[in-house]
Amino acid sequence: MTASRTPSETGRARLDERADATAAVVRLEHAEVRIGARTVWTDVDIGIQNGEFTAILGPNGSGKTTLLRVVLGELPLVAGRASVLGGAPGANNRTIGYLPQRRHFDAGIRIRGVDLVRLGLDGARWGLPLHRRGRDRVAEVIALAGADEYATRPIGQLSGGEQQRLLIAQALVSRPRLLILDEPLDSLDLPNQTAVAALLARICRQQSVTVLLVAHDVNPLLSYLDRVVYFGGGHAAVGTPREVITATTLSRLYGVPEAPAHHSDRHEHHDHH
Repeated sequence: MTASRTPSETGRARLDERADATAAVVRLEHAEVRIGARTVWTDVDIGIQNGEFTAILGPNGSGKTTLLRVVLGELPLVAGRASVLGGAPGANNRTIGYLPQRRHFDAGIRIRGVDLVRLGLDGARWGLPLHRRGRDRVAEVIALAGADEYATRPIGQLSGGEQQRLLIAQALVSRPRLLILDEPLDSLDLPNQTAVAALLARICRQQSVTVLLVAHDVNPLLSYLDRVVYFGGGHAAVGTPREVITATTLSRLYGVPEAPAHHSDRHEHHDHH
C-alpha cells in the first residue's frame, strides 16, 4: 500500500515533475572541443529543451558532427561542461535513438523493412520470438513513419525516401527520449526531403521526442524548427531560426562582411576529425 502524500509533498512532487519536463535535454556551457592540435569550437553554450526540434547547421568542417560525438559521449570536452538527459554524455545512451549518416542498401539485400525496424528493438536477441508487446511496438512505429505499404518488402528494393522512413522507425522503436540524426535528408530529392522533415516534426510533437539533427540545407526544415545551432569560425550561434538565420549573425560567424541568409553547401561526411 502506498502512503498518501501531504499537500506540501504533493506540491513539491508536481514542481519536481514540472522541472523534469522543462529541464534541458542537452546542455553545454562554455564548451570547447579539440581534435588533435586543432580547436574545433570553443566557448559554446547550448540548451535544448524537452520536445524541441533543433537543427545543427554550418559550413564544412565547422563541427556539426563533432557536436553529435560529444552528446553521445564519444568525444570529451577539453573545457566547459556538458549534460545529456540529466547525466554525463554517454551515460543515458540507452534512451537515445541514433540514425547515422545515410546507409546505402544494395539492391540484392533481402531483409524486409519490418525486420530492419525490429533490429532496433531486439538486435541482441535476433532469431528469438518477439513477444506480443514488441510486435505491437514495431507495427506502431512503422505506421507512425507512414511505411505500412512497403514494410514487408526487401529493404534493397525500396526507394531512398522509403528506406529513410524505415530507418527512422528503427531509431524510434525503443521509445527514445532524444532522437539524433546525422544528415537524414542527404541524398534525398526535394519532395522526400520535405516529407521526411514533416515526419520528424510530427514525431517531435506527437511523441514528445526531442529531435536533434545535422543538416546541410535548412530550407526543407525551416518551418518546423524550434531552435538552430549554427557553427562557424570556431563558435556557435544558438537561438530560434528568426534569431540565427540572419545575415548579421552568419557574417559574424563566417568572419566576412556579408553571408547568405541560408546555406546549401554540403559538409563532408565526417567533420575533420
